[in-house]
Amino acid sequence: MEWLLDLGYAGLFIGSFLAATIFPFSADALLLGMLAAGGDMWVVVAVATAGNFLGGLTSYGIGRAGKWKWIERLGVKEATLLKHKATVDKYGAPVALLSWVPFVGDVFAVALGFYRVKFVPSAIYMFIGKCGRFIVWALLYSAV
Repeated sequence: MEWLLDLGYAGLFIGSFLAATIFPFSADALLLGMLAAGGDMWVVVAVATAGNFLGGLTSYGIGRAGKWKWIERLGVKEATLLKHKATVDKYGAPVALLSWVPFVGDVFAVALGFYRVKFVPSAIYMFIGKCGRFIVWALLYSAV
């Protein structure tokens, strides 16, 4: 992950993007690394948010491209899919606020796409959640 920091803001963008997809590493650590390296707080927050948000939208798109038959071939029963769909339908686009949560956030983004939750509200909530998380980290870092 250190090589991403060596790329500066471009590395932060790439790493934040990948962290919002299926790659298991932390955009938070990259953000803090860039701040520790002397990056401008608001530029770091903007770049990390942009990369992470676009990665989240990519996960949404992957879910949107998914088909029920594909998931069923993986051994997931239709009843399970319907149960999860009912949950997603109940909470809707605000679930995207949690797309920043490590490990499960990516699953939320994919599920929103898979179950065809409206794109624009999902994208807005996703942006708010991801941006808010980076602002909190940056403020905590600057307070130390």
